[in-house]
Amino acid sequence: MKAMTIEEKSINTIRCLAMDAVQQANSGHPGTPMALAPAAYVLWMDHLRFNPQNPQWFNRDRFVLSNGHASMLQYAMLHLTGYDLSLDDLRNFRQWGSPTPGHPEYGHTPGIETTTGPLGQGIMTAVGMAMAEAHLAACFNKEEKIIDHYTYVFCSDGDLMEGASHEAASVAGHLGLGKLICLYDNNHITIEGNTSLSYSDDVAKRFESYHWHVQDLGDEGNNLAAISVAFERARTVTDQPSMIILRTHIGYGSPHKQDTPEAHGSPLGEEEIRLTKEFYGWPPDEKFLVPADVEAHMHKAVERGQQWEQEWLTLMAEYKKNYPDLASQLDQYLAQQLPPDWDKAVPVYQPKDGPKATREISKDFINAIADKLPWLIGGSGDLEPSTLTMIKSSGYIEKDKYANRNIAWGIREHVMCAASSGLQLHGGVRPFAATFFIFTDYARPAIRLACIMELPVIYVMTHDSIGLGEDGTTHQPIEQLASLRAMPHLCVIRPADANEASYAWRVAITRTTGPTMLVLTRQKLPIFDRDKVASADNVSKGAYILSKEKGDRADILLMATGSEVQLILEAQQHLLEAGIDARVVSMPSWELFREQPKEYRYEVLPPAVKARLAVEAASPQGWDEWVGERGAVIGISIFGVSAPAKELFKRYGFTVENVVNHATRIFRLKD
Repeated sequence: MKAMTIEEKSINTIRCLAMDAVQQANSGHPGTPMALAPAAYVLWMDHLRFNPQNPQWFNRDRFVLSNGHASMLQYAMLHLTGYDLSLDDLRNFRQWGSPTPGHPEYGHTPGIETTTGPLGQGIMTAVGMAMAEAHLAACFNKEEKIIDHYTYVFCSDGDLMEGASHEAASVAGHLGLGKLICLYDNNHITIEGNTSLSYSDDVAKRFESYHWHVQDLGDEGNNLAAISVAFERARTVTDQPSMIILRTHIGYGSPHKQDTPEAHGSPLGEEEIRLTKEFYGWPPDEKFLVPADVEAHMHKAVERGQQWEQEWLTLMAEYKKNYPDLASQLDQYLAQQLPPDWDKAVPVYQPKDGPKATREISKDFINAIADKLPWLIGGSGDLEPSTLTMIKSSGYIEKDKYANRNIAWGIREHVMCAASSGLQLHGGVRPFAATFFIFTDYARPAIRLACIMELPVIYVMTHDSIGLGEDGTTHQPIEQLASLRAMPHLCVIRPADANEASYAWRVAITRTTGPTMLVLTRQKLPIFDRDKVASADNVSKGAYILSKEKGDRADILLMATGSEVQLILEAQQHLLEAGIDARVVSMPSWELFREQPKEYRYEVLPPAVKARLAVEAASPQGWDEWVGERGAVIGISIFGVSAPAKELFKRYGFTVENVVNHATRIFRLKD
């Protein structure tokens, strides 16, 4: 091994670990870790504040690898700086059961702040982290800056090509998030070839137009001093997010694959790795080599991190002494434990209150609990007058007004949902995000990642069906319920009346094992007389017997969600008059129902009753799980039409008469 400084030796260790791991897995992306190793070294060793012994230390800086395909860069840094990630874990890169999957996964590997993979998602999520830091700092900091940390992002040309990154840049610049610092790896290479094939943006001007502070370092990918100065300068800019543009060379040092697509997404090959290691002055036949002096040098991060956390704990102790009430409130924000009677002020609705849209109930609920749950924050994609999600006791979060609780996301569903995940990941706040149900199509990638991470983000989706009426085909969700129910860990709740909507919100607040999506109506729905039908608190079970049959056993089971429950409830009486004894089952959440014991599920939907009818103004896909082979579904398998809601429901067969006719036919064919 040739003589080199400890910095050079450490950087080459990072590069060689990446090459070796990708080669051993015969899968992965070695080129970007090789290019970004100097920048990663400088950030982690000289600027990033973290404690490897306590990855969840609250005042740590957050690091997001938005170009998640370069995961071996982060895994190498985690291992070398003392996180609980062994060399064997690096050897098992991308293997079954390994804590080193192909892309970073939150909750799977210590030190990973968010799951990244789909390009653009990481930088959007990081915006939410920076927003959370700014919000909590504004709420709690006094002379003692107990909330004081940065969010750093490494991103790629792929991240910046994705339109989602434009939304992230726009929001962050508008809000002046000065503690968000991004480094753009400008390596000129994508999978298909040079970026010039498809990409000629002036990134510096683009981000300047978004009100970012921009430093273009040019071809200084190996200049440690220049990179370090850039990070220092970025931290001095307190009223703008920062973008550092760094020209790097993908596959740096590879004699035949540097600056080629071949270095991007495939192993370099054994011979090319030998030649590259020779270029570095590295033993060509050594694999997964971590020299003892590199290990000792980079493990200094452990002692440094423990000291930083201890200094913060000392500061916190002083803060608690000086501001005991604020300190107690901060503890509530961090723990998010529900106080006694937190939902006591939530209204109970009676039929005499008149029909109400379930989106209206959502508004009532948010404002009934807002003071009890000060850590609840959120907003909509420029649709608050329609989604009704304003916390009335607070203003909007704006530049230098970060203590407020309402977020004006603008018409940006992508970043709204991804940054909501970032807010949740950061901790100290609980976010909700609202838009029209149809626009989950824009938000779906972020919702999916929230599900993968099992984050308890709350999605408030209004205008749930053809019931929105005249806006027509483009705005009427048909397939969304089926597709979102197919997403693991997502709990979809479509309440049928005002009281179901209140209990749906209770579920969303108390549920911590994944995202909850409330699917709410634009149109007004009658309020069920709970003296005559079952209590709405059964929403927590996903499905329940709303109105029992009159005899000992039901002739047919009628099932529905949302606005269609009123149809089957009315149909029950008509069927009884015709000699058919029906049971009415409200099924607001299939996911919650599946979680119930088999005994309860069979009590609600007795297997012996084969005659079944489901009614839902959406795609019928998935209902076969509940109606069985002999059942039927009144649903919609075509797109909607622009017309008044009542006309649409009639034209598509969502009438009491049609429900009765279908139920009668099913009952007669049951044998």
